[in-house]
Amino acid sequence: MNFAIFGCGSIAKKHAHCIQNHLTDSKITACFDLNIEQAKKFGASIGVTDCYDSIEKMFSEKGDEIDIVNILTPSGVHAENVLSLVQYGKSLVVEKPIALRLSDADNIIKACDKHGVRLFVVHQNRYNPAIIQAHKALEQGRFGKLVMGTIRLRWKRDQAYYDAASWRGTWKHDGGVFTNQASHHIDMLSWFFGEIASVTASATTRLVNIECEDTGAAILKFSNGAMGIIEATTAARPKDLEGSISILGEKGSVVIGGFFMNELLTWQFEDHQPIDDVIFEKYGKNPSEFAFNHGEYLKGVVDSLKNKKAGLVDGIEGRKSLELISAIYESVETGREVPLRFRPQKCRLGE
Repeated sequence: MNFAIFGCGSIAKKHAHCIQNHLTDSKITACFDLNIEQAKKFGASIGVTDCYDSIEKMFSEKGDEIDIVNILTPSGVHAENVLSLVQYGKSLVVEKPIALRLSDADNIIKACDKHGVRLFVVHQNRYNPAIIQAHKALEQGRFGKLVMGTIRLRWKRDQAYYDAASWRGTWKHDGGVFTNQASHHIDMLSWFFGEIASVTASATTRLVNIECEDTGAAILKFSNGAMGIIEATTAARPKDLEGSISILGEKGSVVIGGFFMNELLTWQFEDHQPIDDVIFEKYGKNPSEFAFNHGEYLKGVVDSLKNKKAGLVDGIEGRKSLELISAIYESVETGREVPLRFRPQKCRLGE
């Protein structure tokens, strides 16, 4: 599979590393950025000479050598990017979130369906070894009736982080801690607990000067009767603390912590199975290699395309976390419990 890197910012380094080091028989054939000098600089760093600031020129010159385009631009332009690229018929990998507005997400999905384009949204933490095993336990019914799911994101993002890129922390292009940093954890909560009935949320900005929130909390009610708690902040000081998920059921409990749900902390079930004796040894932590789960995610994309099977996170799956995030902001703005499914009225995300 041949990849094009679309957007040569900081996350592009992870994608390039994974394509060049973890994917067999795959390579990067082109780099694109509206800032051509940035595209050339990034291309030089990874050994790619074909760099562009024109989509039309890139596809006229390299179209036959591109199978997948990785869209790694600010969140607020994902929809614009997809709608510009979809006509070329290439598979698209979009970094989280799929978009900032639900209407944009719907337009993305419709456009990809119309043009027969495969769409993948990056939620790489689903490939963390401990997460995979916990989800298998869920599918086997080992948790029994689900009781409560909790995510805790306690990270440090200081003013220098937001000042480094003008789009960060803005409603139009980024959102706050719920949209940017916590979106992977929010995706995980809905993946384990299923359909969400309603959410009540509150948010504030405590330690940085940005448009959006750096701290927030939400209470979820799931359609299956379980409860959910979201605690998210980028105002942890003086350094990052954790990014964790807890899954509590009538017959078992699992807690996965670390920085990005990458370290198993608690694994206990009423029924004993052989895997319980080796779970910490075999699946307790992510391998130490750089961007391991991004690599596993992209392997999943390639496998899905080569074997013509569903991807783990397609457009519909990617939309689910955006809908919850939008409902969280709707609740923050209105001070009310917001039922899902809904059409945003007060949510400022994407403005």
